[in-house]
Amino acid sequence: MDDTKWYLRKSHDGSTFGPIPFHQLRQWAADAQVSPLDRVSTDERTWLKAPMVPELAMDYLIEVGPDQFYGPTTIGAIQEFLEAGEITAESIITNCKDTTQLRVKDLFPPDEAEAEDAASALNTRNSIRINLQQRVRELEAALMQERRARETAEHLVAKLEEKLAEFGSV
Repeated sequence: MDDTKWYLRKSHDGSTFGPIPFHQLRQWAADAQVSPLDRVSTDERTWLKAPMVPELAMDYLIEVGPDQFYGPTTIGAIQEFLEAGEITAESIITNCKDTTQLRVKDLFPPDEAEAEDAASALNTRNSIRINLQQRVRELEAALMQERRARETAEHLVAKLEEKLAEFGSV
């Protein structure tokens, strides 16, 4: 793409990143840092869901469980899911462009020489990653709770200020 600057708005908290060059946005997508629910824009007024930008190559739907799907997303995200143990080599992925289906192992055939070492390293990384993911979820939940409490307190303060104003005008 040209020199157009892009913005990324994360779906989970509305935070916006940018302006960034498109190659950086594409790299973030390839590195599984852009979710299918995230939105992108070139002007911060018109926002598109990231998978709607063909150049981001968010073309794959992952079957993460029975009747549970994630995507569309990138090959990089599929690799992240596999490394995190959230899917297996037998998991089904669908190419949304041509509707073909294949197993993850067909997309990433294992190198036999590295398979044993990779399995050991993967188990260690998986446990660390799962612990980190759980901690992130806990922190996000705590943050949401704090935000709700703050919003409730701000609403209560506004009501009290209204009452105080009423008393002051009497």
